[in-house]
Amino acid sequence: MVVALALALTFVHAFVAEPFRIRSDSMANTLHIGDRVLVNKSAYRFGNLPRRGDVVVFDGAGSFDREPSEGSDYVKRVVGVGGDRVTCCDERGRIEVNGEPVDERYLHPDDRPSAVPFDIEVPEGRLWVMGDHRSRSRDSRDLLGAPGGGTVPVDRVIGRVDWIVWPADRWTSLRGRHG
Repeated sequence: MVVALALALTFVHAFVAEPFRIRSDSMANTLHIGDRVLVNKSAYRFGNLPRRGDVVVFDGAGSFDREPSEGSDYVKRVVGVGGDRVTCCDERGRIEVNGEPVDERYLHPDDRPSAVPFDIEVPEGRLWVMGDHRSRSRDSRDLLGAPGGGTVPVDRVIGRVDWIVWPADRWTSLRGRHG
């Protein structure tokens, strides 16, 4: 019985869902330092791809981390997907995707969409990601001159953050909250 339970838990952890602890405030106010989130590892299997607005966990080795290291997993919001042109900023200071302003209700109240101007066409199979607390987020903007132009390969995405599960008073679903 114990072996069967251990095998079942291993299967769930490897293929279905994995807990992840938030270690920085780059996604505040959506996610706080110390929050435990549940990452849906099956969200992008079977042909499904990340969508604009999804909060994802990805392995930054080779894109965000120049050198392989422990703790190279990041949590960010998908702002652009392959084929999108993402620019900052329009005359009202908003980020645009394919010429349309993005309603970023999730931004930290003390932040603007970006202090750094940019204009990038996201390559197919890659994502442009940003934190919700832009002034405290190391994200795609910081790696514009790097190989890949700051984008993350879709195949490095571990899964989609669907739930805040701890602390108990913050327990909520992130599905449908992508601004």
